[in-house]
Amino acid sequence: METVTMSTPDIAEVDQFRCRVDEIFQKVDKLEKKVNEVEQFYLNANKKKKSSSKGNSIREEQDKGRHVPSIKKQQQDASQRESAAAKRMQELMRQFGTILRQISQHKWAWPFMQPVDVKGLGLHDYYKVIEKPMDLGTIKNQMEAKDGTGYKNVRAICADVRLVFDNAMKYNEEGSDVHLMAKTLLEKFEEKWQLLLPKVTEEEKRREEEEAEAQLNMQLVREASHAKKVQAISNELYEVDTHLEQLRETVVQKCRVVISTSMSKHASDMGVEHRKMSTKDKRNLGAAIARLSTEDLNKALEIIAQSNPGLQAMAEEVEIDIDAQSESTLWRLNFFVKDVFEGCDKSTAGNKKKKRKKEICDAIAQTVKKKSKKPSS
Repeated sequence: METVTMSTPDIAEVDQFRCRVDEIFQKVDKLEKKVNEVEQFYLNANKKKKSSSKGNSIREEQDKGRHVPSIKKQQQDASQRESAAAKRMQELMRQFGTILRQISQHKWAWPFMQPVDVKGLGLHDYYKVIEKPMDLGTIKNQMEAKDGTGYKNVRAICADVRLVFDNAMKYNEEGSDVHLMAKTLLEKFEEKWQLLLPKVTEEEKRREEEEAEAQLNMQLVREASHAKKVQAISNELYEVDTHLEQLRETVVQKCRVVISTSMSKHASDMGVEHRKMSTKDKRNLGAAIARLSTEDLNKALEIIAQSNPGLQAMAEEVEIDIDAQSESTLWRLNFFVKDVFEGCDKSTAGNKKKKRKKEICDAIAQTVKKKSKKPSS
């Protein structure tokens, strides 16, 4: 007769398997969460694309399949782009400087060449009327500044030139000499400005297009980064799933031996070891399965699925052919159903659980240790 013993290392091995499986499940959950986050990124991106204008959609369609530049390449392109744009702006400012010089050389420009001498002229209310004083001399100095405090674009210079004459017309009454001089110079300035304006507009449009292209490239880089992240996560998830499957197979093999040993002992106690299940027993088993709760029925289906890999245990409707099941499956189902209905008796539930646990522990010891004694002659 075979003797089975259970040692502390054997129990530790079972616990170790359980902990490893739990750790893998936790890692899988975290990886799936990361995948969901990335998928949400693309979902939001698609929503933004659908809500964009038709023109933008056409532009995005044209940009499909375009080469995605690296971050380093984008930085280099941005530096070159800014350098070229700065040179073009300097040329526009040089041309504007010619306009400013022509206005400054007009015979009526002298009152506007220096800041207003508020104190010397006794203009006590000047700062109450004029919020931002400005003069052509200050504009010229700021255009020539080399310390980075100068004008960055032509429109800013244009705005200050207008401010010089607008301040003069605002503070001096209409009909006064200063008011008339300011109005005349402003009109001359606007005529010359209109000649330069098309070039300014063209440059601004070019800068806007370059900025849009830079933003698009950056978006492509972000999308490429997320795509790589998805691929990396997916690969890691696949590796974890493979490892989990290998662990599961190992545990299942051990559990099968445990269950087989436990069933043999249980069947021996009941006098049914190696006995085929009769037609009447099969009918009784089928009726008992039909009375199981949803939770217990799912467990019964899992027992059947172990010997029938094609069975979808979690499907909404599952048809069970009792006669098509193997003898081992039938007896496992029979023991399971018997334990379920006997478990309803609360007074004996605790004892049965302890007994079952002892049987499984003994069976695990038999499997792991693989120690047996030869039958006596």
